[in-house]
Amino acid sequence: MYAVIKTGGKQYKVAAGEKIKVEQIAADVGQEIVIDQVLAIGNGDSLTVGTPLVAGASVKATVVSHGKHDKVRIFKMRRRKHYQKHGGHRQCYTELEIGAVGV
Repeated sequence: MYAVIKTGGKQYKVAAGEKIKVEQIAADVGQEIVIDQVLAIGNGDSLTVGTPLVAGASVKATVVSHGKHDKVRIFKMRRRKHYQKHGGHRQCYTELEIGAVGV
């Protein structure tokens, strides 16, 4: 059984036992959270698609850790103008372990 969930403005296909990294969620490590924005649920050949959400469906997950992704380097330059600008960004994430997917 799998589900397509929406969190942090992105969509993820998840199944029980998987670990995923999502946009940072305000929750403590070890805390169990319930994600109720389920867009679709599939089980074998059957697929239930919500309009826009599946009524009564939820996904339970446990917060494993918080962290930051690798740095993304930003370099801007204008040739022949002596203009160079360096920057960087590290996006925060929350790692979740998916528990139960249910309707």
